[in-house]
Amino acid sequence: MDMTYFRKIAVDNSDEIIQKWLKEVNELKKEEYDSVTTIDNEFIESRNREFVNVIFASIKDPSSTKAVEEFAAKIIKLGWPLSYITDGLEKFRSVTTEFILNNLEQFDFSSSSISNIIKSVDSWISPIIHLLVDEYSGNWENTLSLQRMALNELSAPLIPVVDGITIMPLIGTIDTERAQLIMENLLDGTITHNAEVVLIDITGVPVVDTMVAHHLIQAAEAVRLTGATCILVGIRPEIAQTIVNLGIDLSKFVTKSSLKKGFEAALEMTNRKIVHFRKEEDSVKNLISELQGE
Repeated sequence: MDMTYFRKIAVDNSDEIIQKWLKEVNELKKEEYDSVTTIDNEFIESRNREFVNVIFASIKDPSSTKAVEEFAAKIIKLGWPLSYITDGLEKFRSVTTEFILNNLEQFDFSSSSISNIIKSVDSWISPIIHLLVDEYSGNWENTLSLQRMALNELSAPLIPVVDGITIMPLIGTIDTERAQLIMENLLDGTITHNAEVVLIDITGVPVVDTMVAHHLIQAAEAVRLTGATCILVGIRPEIAQTIVNLGIDLSKFVTKSSLKKGFEAALEMTNRKIVHFRKEEDSVKNLISELQGE
């Protein structure tokens, strides 16, 4: 009896094997994938039936991978864990092996014969496992990559506030990878927005060490080469003390303790200023009071 014979038994009795497999899978109580998304039993059973049909489709035609790939995409979209796939395939392996053993006539139950059945079932299941896991991993890696790109873009934005003045608020730790992104966004944004002054706000950066300061100095120098000026704002007392203790030279930087002061300095650099109208308002109020008094 060869593998082809065992395969024929499984395919010819697919309906019975499917029923046994569904019963086994239902006994798992859906602990893994039911906790991930809110779904009802009917929907889960529908996915299970689709899963086992995909398995048999692969057994019948190992060269066709379309059904497996499409099923993997559905499961990933649903947010179900990889254990749903691996547990289901392990159950299929045990159910199918047991079924073949119980339905062979005049079978030699020697260790070598049983080993042949197990190897046959493994030869059907292993390629499916590898394909599903690869598809699952590849889709997740792609999703994570897109999420990482979106997060990086949001983590170093360059915001134009008025003509010639832009602000880059930084929040969180700055590592080498993020520093490179900051540099790229600064240069691209400075040119795109035709900025004369760029304010880098480090109020939300918890630690400014030698490496972070080095990256900020490099970014400011790169911006200077494009014809714009950098102002570093958000220098808290503890940050100022750290910079002094580390001997970091920020003399080429215009530095301000707050974004408000930095913005005022940027306005002056672009020949503008904030004008207060309090006196004029007070004069109007006094005039109204006098008129009312009359």
